[in-house]
Amino acid sequence: MANWKWIAGGVVVVAAVAVGGWVWTTVDTSRNAGADDQIALADFVSDDTDAIARGEYVMRSADCAACHTQGQGDFAGGYEIGTPFGTLVSSNITPDRDTGIGAMTERDFFDAVRQGQGSKGMLYPAMPYTAYAKLTDQDMHDLWAYMSTLDPVSNAIDENAGMGFPYNQRIAMLGWNMLFFDNSGFKGDAGGADRGRYLVDAGGHCSSCHTPRNALGAEISDNYLQGARVDGWYAPEITSNPHQGLGQVSVDDIAAYLGTGTDGHAMASGPMADAVEHSLQYLRPDDLTAMAQYMKSVPGSGVTTPAPMDLTATRGALAYEVNCAACHGVSGEGMGLLVPAFADNHAVLSDDATNLARVMLLGARAAHTQAAPTGGGMPSFAWKMDDAQIADVLDYIRNSWGNAARPVDPALVTQMRSSLDARNKITAGE
Repeated sequence: MANWKWIAGGVVVVAAVAVGGWVWTTVDTSRNAGADDQIALADFVSDDTDAIARGEYVMRSADCAACHTQGQGDFAGGYEIGTPFGTLVSSNITPDRDTGIGAMTERDFFDAVRQGQGSKGMLYPAMPYTAYAKLTDQDMHDLWAYMSTLDPVSNAIDENAGMGFPYNQRIAMLGWNMLFFDNSGFKGDAGGADRGRYLVDAGGHCSSCHTPRNALGAEISDNYLQGARVDGWYAPEITSNPHQGLGQVSVDDIAAYLGTGTDGHAMASGPMADAVEHSLQYLRPDDLTAMAQYMKSVPGSGVTTPAPMDLTATRGALAYEVNCAACHGVSGEGMGLLVPAFADNHAVLSDDATNLARVMLLGARAAHTQAAPTGGGMPSFAWKMDDAQIADVLDYIRNSWGNAARPVDPALVTQMRSSLDARNKITAGE
């Protein structure tokens, strides 16, 4: 009996050591040892103009401004991020010592950005440290140099005020990281042959939106870049899939879309417009091309082109002609850089019609960039069409001019009208 007790005790010890080692691999920040741990950001002054310029480029590639700017000043935080677990509010990342990150050293900064260990505890993966973990040491040093040039802004933020119990308990992220966080650097030539993958997977954190997540909010790696719903939008598939992905889109067109918000067919709107405006338009043409080449190399989903719908039983054609053709064209040809085309536009073919229904209900605006400053605007048709009529129009768009896509369920439009608080169709007597 005594021997069994010793064996059982040994098993417990081994298990504890194994779990402890597993946890340690996710919290280990030893690869940040090269960062300075003495001077706080508020006291740091960099005179390396080249490093500052490179750091601004890293900031742009990582799209920091889009999430950390909302009302009070650049990078002062306050941007609300909807998640299935509650609403997060982005933090103040200016050098303000009391309400920003001014008290952080470079080592603290590295730990927060690459391992999600902030000054207020563990960060949530809405701050994509899961991708930024791949940022190189050089890019991190340069980013730190750039951050030192920002103006401090006093703006206190309660980042998880919109998170109810138990999701407001940051310590739980230790367990989440243990299960899902890959705490390792980028493997490959970040400045050469693997540049496109580095920009997509590290700074660009494209998978944060374009990869579906499981019930605990972790990316499903088997469906990498195959499309996902994000905060009321659908981030489409951006793989080599030829039907709803990028397989039939040229590298040049993808690079143009990333850099300007349009390729003459599709146009960026919603969160993607923000990404283009704040981040992608500032990247060099060779980097945009590298990203496009990489995305076209990624294996796609198994979604295939369905048989076109029989439109004879719908009234979508007439509704399209009356409401849509003036801007989008009788043949779905669009208006160049001003209004998106529907013909030969794979962005309208996804099995998930969330974006199309949302735009019909609320309207939208396209990205505006230096290269394409006049972004198109789309009005709402919620007041003019009921849910079935909107579904009819979308079915017509998605199955005309060579397009083929699955039917749009009017129930999707009904659900979105309610969740988006879009107005109802005007009826007689109103």
